[in-house]
Amino acid sequence: MPVLNERAYLEHAVDSVLGQQLDGPSELVLALGPSTDGTTELAERLAASDERVRLVHNPAAHIPVGLNAAIRASRYPTIVRVDAHSELSPGYAQRALATLERTGAANVGGVMRADGRTPFQTAVARAYNSRVGLGGGVYHGTAYEGEAESAYLGVMRRSVLDEVGLFDESIRRGEDWELNLRIRQAGHKVWLDPKLSVTYWPRESWWRLARQFRATGAWRGELVRRFGRSNGLRFFAPPALVLNLVLAIVVAVLQVVGVVHGIAAVVASVVYLPLVAYALLVLAMALRPGGERSLRERIWTLAVLPTMHVSWGFGFIGGLLRGARDTVDASRLGNRNTPLP
Repeated sequence: MPVLNERAYLEHAVDSVLGQQLDGPSELVLALGPSTDGTTELAERLAASDERVRLVHNPAAHIPVGLNAAIRASRYPTIVRVDAHSELSPGYAQRALATLERTGAANVGGVMRADGRTPFQTAVARAYNSRVGLGGGVYHGTAYEGEAESAYLGVMRRSVLDEVGLFDESIRRGEDWELNLRIRQAGHKVWLDPKLSVTYWPRESWWRLARQFRATGAWRGELVRRFGRSNGLRFFAPPALVLNLVLAIVVAVLQVVGVVHGIAAVVASVVYLPLVAYALLVLAMALRPGGERSLRERIWTLAVLPTMHVSWGFGFIGGLLRGARDTVDASRLGNRNTPLP
C-alpha cells in the first residue's frame, strides 16, 4: 500500500486489509511517502499495534516507486495491491486467491465502487460509477467475468511480477495499465472477477479533483506516445471534447466580430452541436433519479463531469504533444485532516 497524506483514510483502509480472512500467513507492507499531515505517525502506531503491518520508506513519493519497494520487501508468493484511499470488501483476498487458482491468471482484479461522504464527493463517486464519467472502463461496474485489458489494484503472482520486471518507475500515473500490458505481452492472463469489490473514496474538493485528472490525462498522453494503438479508443474522447470546445470558441469569436457571416456562419455553427449534446448529457446525469440525491449533489454533478473530462483532456493533449515529463498528481500532496466517521 503506497501512502502519502492519507491520515483521514489510512486507518479504515488498514482495518479492511487486516480483517481479511485467509488460511495462510499474510502481511501488510506500507510504503510511506513524506507526508505532512500526520500520516507517518499514524502508520507507525498501526505497525506497533499489529505485527503484520510492516513499513518501508518511499522518499520519492511516487506510487510505482513505493509499490516496488513494498513488493521487494514482501515475503509471500502473492501480491495484493491495496490503496490507502480505498477499503477492501469482506472476503476480497480469499476470493481473489481462489480466482487466481481457478483461472490460472497472473493478475486478478475486481470492481471499483466509488462512494462519498459529502455532496461533492458523492457526486464524484456517481460519475466514477457511470459509463459517462470514466468512459465505461470495465472495472467501474460490470457483471462480466473474463480476461481484461487491465485490473483495478490487482492480486498478482509474485513470480510473474519478477518475470516482467515489476512496475515501471518512470510512469507516474497509469502504471497499472502498463504493467498489465507487459503481463499480457508475456503470455499471461489478466482476469476480471466482478464479485471482487473495492470501495474507493474520491478526492474531496473541486481543485484536487481537477489536479488529479489533469495529471492522469497527461500520463495517458505519455502512454499513447509510448504504446500507440495499444490504448483504447475511449481515451481519446476527453481530448476530442477539449478540441471541440476550443474550436467552438474560435468560431464564436469570428462570428461576433463579423469575420464569419452569412451562410458560412450557419455552416460553422455545426461545431456547437457536439457541445450542446454534451451539455444535455451532463444535465441528464444531474437530474437522473436514484436514491436520496440531494440538491447540492445534483448541482455538483453539473461541475464534476466537465471538470473531470476537460481537465483530463487538456492533460492528455499536453502529454501527447510534449510528454508527461515530471507531471505528478498534486492532489496527493495534501489531504483533509478530518477523519472519516
